[in-house]
Amino acid sequence: MKKIVLAYSGGLDTSIILRWLQENYKAEVIAYTSDIGQEIDRKKIIRNAKRLGVKKIIIEDLKNIFVKDYVFPMIRAHAVYEGVYLLGTSIARPLIAKRQIEVAKKFKAYAVSHGATGKGNDQVRFELGYAFFGGKKIKTIAPWREWKLQSRADLIKYAKKNNIPIPKDKKGAPPFSVDDNIFHTSTEGKVLENPKNSAPEFIFQRTISPEKAPNKKTKVRITFKNSDPVAVNGKKLKPEKILEKLNILAGKNGIGRVDLVENRFIGIKSRGVYETPGGTLLYAAHRAIESVTLDKKTAHEKERVMPEYAELVYNGYWFSKKRIKLQKIIDKNKSKVSGDIVLGLYKGNITILSRRTKNKAYSMKKVSFEENKTFNKKKVESFINYHSKQLNKS
Repeated sequence: MKKIVLAYSGGLDTSIILRWLQENYKAEVIAYTSDIGQEIDRKKIIRNAKRLGVKKIIIEDLKNIFVKDYVFPMIRAHAVYEGVYLLGTSIARPLIAKRQIEVAKKFKAYAVSHGATGKGNDQVRFELGYAFFGGKKIKTIAPWREWKLQSRADLIKYAKKNNIPIPKDKKGAPPFSVDDNIFHTSTEGKVLENPKNSAPEFIFQRTISPEKAPNKKTKVRITFKNSDPVAVNGKKLKPEKILEKLNILAGKNGIGRVDLVENRFIGIKSRGVYETPGGTLLYAAHRAIESVTLDKKTAHEKERVMPEYAELVYNGYWFSKKRIKLQKIIDKNKSKVSGDIVLGLYKGNITILSRRTKNKAYSMKKVSFEENKTFNKKKVESFINYHSKQLNKS
């Protein structure tokens, strides 16, 4: 019997897709779930898949790989899409797609499938990953682009017909569209679709309102080695544990919220609310440690390539030669980026309190306002004269 590997969450949509694949492709479906730090109910996933006749259910813990090999390289790049988005959903899809294809090859499946809708970016991200690792040998099935189900009401009707459990919050009005992993949570849909509406407080899942955050500043020390965080408050931790710790600290202080209208890769504008608490701290701390460890040329070269890097990640080009080439530019001098950054967290704000490093890029002697002999001020006049002549050059 033919086999299809489905990216399966155990929820309503992917359960409907699972049954639809069985009916329309007459295939055995392997339910595959990547645990990358999302809210996950393993018993529910297994129970729902078995109820639908699935024999092979795979749940993989990929949290540490996700943080170490996907999130950290992106933090080193300071990647931000359209000025504010830290790419929390974008960075998760390549890893899931890669593992899905590997599972498909292992069990000799002829196809893979996902639950991304026909209007979103995720269908592109998944399928570029499938194409990169599976080529033309493994077929891609995108139910939302194939089936005749057009609305939430159609899905509910199909679920009832096939005895698929319907969560109470998914009856009637469409639910919010929520995606989460260890790095972030995104919320879209419903009242958020109209940009004139403020985001209701109840949608936030991992950050407290800044107004309700503690009235006392929280201090946190992040230690970097070779450009990656290795410890929090002096305690060495695995990558996933570092992010978990920072998520808690930032979330309690109302840090990491973003409300934006973004330009999707497929050409639609969409409004979403993102929470990236720990990632926001890492971004601020990493910029701070680089400010005292990298020379001007290296730092500015990174700034120039960042927008292109961020767009490649957003568009699903994580495995592209172009992104890998930019990563090499970004990581060229990462061995110089080591030291401690102390941050102050207070009601949604981050303050840099201390920068410590053994790196000699920052010279107190040269920058001091006290008289010293380490900097030749006479050369400044000729420097200014040279650049004055450049003003009228095209």
